[in-house]
Amino acid sequence: MGIGAAQPGGLRWSPAPVALAFAAGVGGLYALPRLPALWPLVAILLVAVGLASALALLARRRRGLRSVLLRAAWLACVVACGGLWAYADACRTLCAPFPAELVGRTLVAEGRIASLPEARGYAHRFLFRVETLRIDGSLLGFKGLVRLSWYRDPPPLRAGERWRLRLRLKPVHGFVNPGGFDYERWLFQQGIAATGHVTQAAAAELLDARAGSRWLDRWRQQLRDRLAALLPAGPAAALVPALVLGDRGGLMPEQWDVLTRTGTSHLIAISGLHVGLVAGAVFLVVRRAWAWLPGLALRTAAPRAAAAAALGAATGYAGLAGFSISTQRALAMLAVLLLATMAGRALRPLSGLSLALLAVLLLDPASVLSFGFWLSFGAVAMLLYALGLRLAAPFAPLRWGRAQWAVAIGLLPLLLLFFGRASLVAPAVNLVLVPLFGLVLPVVLVATTIALAGDWAWALWPVAALLDAGFGALHRISGWELTGVTLGGRPLWAWIAAGAGVLLLLAPRGIPARWLGLVLLLPLALARSPAPRVGEAAVTMLDVGQGLAMVVRTAGHTLVYDMGPGWPSGFNTGAAVVVPYLKHLGVAAVDLAVVSHADLDHVGGLKGLRDGLQVHRIISGEPNEIRGGAAESCRAGDAWHWDGVRFLVLHPQGPGGSGNNASCVLHIATDGASILLTGDIEAGVEAQLLARHGAELRADVLVAPHHGSDSSSTMAFLQAVAPSWIWFSAGYGNRFGFPSAAVVERAHELGSATATTSTDGAVHLWLPRQPGPLLPERERHASPRLWRHRP
Repeated sequence: MGIGAAQPGGLRWSPAPVALAFAAGVGGLYALPRLPALWPLVAILLVAVGLASALALLARRRRGLRSVLLRAAWLACVVACGGLWAYADACRTLCAPFPAELVGRTLVAEGRIASLPEARGYAHRFLFRVETLRIDGSLLGFKGLVRLSWYRDPPPLRAGERWRLRLRLKPVHGFVNPGGFDYERWLFQQGIAATGHVTQAAAAELLDARAGSRWLDRWRQQLRDRLAALLPAGPAAALVPALVLGDRGGLMPEQWDVLTRTGTSHLIAISGLHVGLVAGAVFLVVRRAWAWLPGLALRTAAPRAAAAAALGAATGYAGLAGFSISTQRALAMLAVLLLATMAGRALRPLSGLSLALLAVLLLDPASVLSFGFWLSFGAVAMLLYALGLRLAAPFAPLRWGRAQWAVAIGLLPLLLLFFGRASLVAPAVNLVLVPLFGLVLPVVLVATTIALAGDWAWALWPVAALLDAGFGALHRISGWELTGVTLGGRPLWAWIAAGAGVLLLLAPRGIPARWLGLVLLLPLALARSPAPRVGEAAVTMLDVGQGLAMVVRTAGHTLVYDMGPGWPSGFNTGAAVVVPYLKHLGVAAVDLAVVSHADLDHVGGLKGLRDGLQVHRIISGEPNEIRGGAAESCRAGDAWHWDGVRFLVLHPQGPGGSGNNASCVLHIATDGASILLTGDIEAGVEAQLLARHGAELRADVLVAPHHGSDSSSTMAFLQAVAPSWIWFSAGYGNRFGFPSAAVVERAHELGSATATTSTDGAVHLWLPRQPGPLLPERERHASPRLWRHRP
């Protein structure tokens, strides 16, 4: 329906309620735990349209209850339309998922490379648009976008090339842990239907070297390669492609950490700031030039011509960035303002923001799942709320300072909610950097254009020196203590109070007792996640894929048993899973880290854990294999008590062991329940434990040895432990087939319930002070989401 014009029944509308109603429909669909059937949404729309039409016929005068009901009925139609629009978008990925029965099978796919390939350690990653998929010569119905890795020196890959590849694919599946990154949501938002890797690389066939419809990505890749040859080594070698092409693949994790700690990540990701700066610069230049040419000014007003040029420049810059989601969002918001200028219409700020919201959701309804969506619109909304309809400050620096204050305070709750941390120095750093960035970005773009025009590396030297110096300053600032604040999980009421506090702090001066806003922010700082009482223990088996990581908390201590795997690329689950989970709980330090043995799927995350949190002590079954030389031996008979909870090491008997059978076996008990952590021990060590300890092995929960391998978990061992629950930590679709079907069958014969990280995500259990039923909480089921994979 038109905005601002007469609507059915003679009503007039402003854009705000229509945009909010449409957003409510979109957000409501994505908030559902599962994709519903289509007919309820259609039925709601038909009922709302019928009701609105009936009220329009009955209502003679647009006053009173009938008018209210008529507006509500039409808004319900808009809500239903938003839900249907989001349904159509979600159905592209969810209605025809990759078949789970094909996991582990070799498939033959034909399609085109749909992104710029990125080199990551020993692998190249890229998006691949599957056109046909076959297995054993039979055509399958699956088509769509998949994310691939190609290991071991792939051939040169170019965007748009058409290949026939042998692949191993699996449905979108990621770790599911409290406080961790939701990889499945990110894949769903990108429209990716499966992930996998290239196998039998020698059989790969290049079918068409032309770019096809991916000509823009091919051009961007050529520019990236040329820039890589022209730029000197240093931070600028990664920063310039990020600012010009939106290619952030060159940024290392430690560089991202510097940007995060200083609150300057938004300066690197091409978004509203970048597109707005380019459009604003072009607008000012064209408007001035147009006014100097009377003949042109008589034909078209200077503001309209400038707006058209600015829109063209913004579109071109967004194209350079590959029309990524963030640039699409920025372009849609900017287009609303510029098109209104071209049409000679004056937009109220709220109307402009509402139309931009509607445009973004029509373009990409899944953008509501992006943190950037909320931060972009939140920043503009905070500026309108804090500065709109008020007297401007007399000095430009003071006006800029007020804007930075409004954004910093206004977005603080969102930053803490989304990322669990916020930079304390960000307001001061951005107060200086953002105005400077408005000068630096055009210089970078002009210098890059000159350099690429003639392969003149000298044109980039001053820019590279400037960016290197600036990043060096940020690196020094990031090293300051108290650079950022980290918060753990907080209850819903604390976030609601914080939002109210922010609105009160930014309210006009005439509002009394604005200082109470600080009081409403206190729950974010003071509230804490529930901690075990004396005599209790909280145990969590984290979802780290094919590996193991356990966290055990008592009233005043924290133990981490194994940290999960690490990879040659530098990614490790200690940094990606264990540390975020501990910070989510508000844990500041680890009292004891137990590395069962030195296999990479158990010790790979240790470095990430030590980099992220203080670790007071480390013990291991293979202490000499632990890098850094800080590990002590784990010895049978070692025992200690923490806050009424008993810890006893059962294996190994002494130093000198190696491999799986050197694993440190730990028994943890309260007066109400117990758990046995076994590492990767095999049948021989199980027999030794039976001979030495017998009934002492009994535990209510057994973390299965060696991820459920058939080389462990003998029936005699399981009978001696007699667990109510057996937990398996294993990766989804892992090549070893863990947990073994034979071991799972033994568990069922014994009458033990089972939980597996590959199907359940993280598993939590409270060991009570008194005996009682044990009911683990499984994160994948406790937090259902529309996009959540359900193996």
